[in-house]
Amino acid sequence: MLDRALDRRTLLRLGLAGAAGALREHLVARRARAAEPPPPPRDPRERHLGNLRQLTFGGQNAEAYFDRSGEWLVFQSTRPPFGCDQIFTMRADGTEVRLVSTGTGRTTCAYFFPDGTRLLYASTHLAAPACPPPPDRSRGYAWPLYDYDLFTCAVDGSDLRRIVGHPGYDAEGAVAPDGRRIVFTSHRNGDLDLYLCDPDGQNLTRLTDQPGYDGGPFFAWDGRQIVWRGWHPTDPQELDEYRRLLGQGLVRPHRAELFVMDADGTGGRQVTRNGAANWAPFLHPDGERIVFSSNLHDPGRFDFALYLVRRDGTGLERLTWAESFAAFPMFSRDGRRLVFCSSRGARVPREYNVFVADWTE
Repeated sequence: MLDRALDRRTLLRLGLAGAAGALREHLVARRARAAEPPPPPRDPRERHLGNLRQLTFGGQNAEAYFDRSGEWLVFQSTRPPFGCDQIFTMRADGTEVRLVSTGTGRTTCAYFFPDGTRLLYASTHLAAPACPPPPDRSRGYAWPLYDYDLFTCAVDGSDLRRIVGHPGYDAEGAVAPDGRRIVFTSHRNGDLDLYLCDPDGQNLTRLTDQPGYDGGPFFAWDGRQIVWRGWHPTDPQELDEYRRLLGQGLVRPHRAELFVMDADGTGGRQVTRNGAANWAPFLHPDGERIVFSSNLHDPGRFDFALYLVRRDGTGLERLTWAESFAAFPMFSRDGRRLVFCSSRGARVPREYNVFVADWTE
């Protein structure tokens, strides 16, 4: 049935030839609308998420992060023909998807340099071109610490340079807003700690030294703070188990709390104390609020949702409700948009897609 754009009066005014042309355009537009994917599921309690858009469709897509302009995203994805994560860029509307990593090994944790001309990411491709084998999870979920090195490259993937190549795990990197420092997680001294280095990998500085896992660090948009997740077991049995798994190249991330510190590594303080797995923190541009992922609402500790909390640990608020997994949130530099990865609307198990929403206070 013709819509109001092609009512009887319009057809008479256009004449036969004009009406035929208009009809063709109308049918083409209807077919295009029919081909568009349905809007992503929403929950009325998600009051901060306006104009929610889905940017990827299928596969396992994660860790999507804005560039300084907010016009581009870099993310990791397992999609055909690749058997494990590779690094891609796309426009913030989901168009112009481009592979930028080598297509070999496994990659993770990509981030833009502030001028938008280069990227940072971690990869195993120098250790072996094939995807590394998955860990044995017959005795419970454990996260493998693959032999990642840190690399930088041009945004088109060219001019690849290894900047950190110590044997073992060097990953989870992010670039300071002024482009002068990189923060990352490394196993180089026998524990999982945070380090700073220059963009060429020089002038290495260790930031944390408490036994346990410290990871997932990000600079605030103003460069004055670093936020991260950490788990520091104090029970002797838990610490022994952590070290035993670490010796096997594994970590079991069943608990983690949020921390903040000044960008030089001083003034560290704990934000959350809920005993859950609190992950992927990122500071709002106001420097006072932290968005993160947590399973604190689920007694079984399986489902993850996005939360917001103040830097002093107050004002906890749940943000997402429409899926069993939501993580890797990041605010754009102007604070007007939130990008995250989620299982909402997934058609098959372990499908995770990238979503972006307008942030509403």
